[in-house]
Amino acid sequence: MIRNITFSPMTEQCATAIASWTFDPPFELYSMDSSAETIDEILDEQFFAAHNEREELIGYICFGESARVPGGYNFGIYEDSSVLDIGLSLTPNLTGKGYGNQFLHEIIHFSKRFNKPTLQLVVATFNERAIKVYKKASFKPKNQFLSPVDGKYYEFMQMQYHY
Repeated sequence: MIRNITFSPMTEQCATAIASWTFDPPFELYSMDSSAETIDEILDEQFFAAHNEREELIGYICFGESARVPGGYNFGIYEDSSVLDIGLSLTPNLTGKGYGNQFLHEIIHFSKRFNKPTLQLVVATFNERAIKVYKKASFKPKNQFLSPVDGKYYEFMQMQYHY
């Protein structure tokens, strides 16, 4: 169990660490490239660092445009202004270990401050363990679409949570 998850505005130290995370196959599409451009993107005010009770970086959340998958625009999934788009990740060493439910619960609670009735995320359809966590938290599957990631197309699923 991760205790006392807190979210704070992104710092350069946290952004640099997140940009260097690498995920094992088949989750490598979630890896970043450590470039200055990637770090600058993570430093955007739409990103928040997640820490545990020991103030260790355990993940991040992002909102709005930063959370969007490019292919979703073609399917019109980002047109409803009452929906808050979210993106999230645990550190690679914490994924697949049963922490997702707690992490997502804290994100849902934190996201209430944005006063939107619906949260929306997009997940690669092969990421069955994440989809299971999202469904358990009452996110409902919506549309599926293809989107490019590093020159390769992946199928993604739009999921929504209603407060």
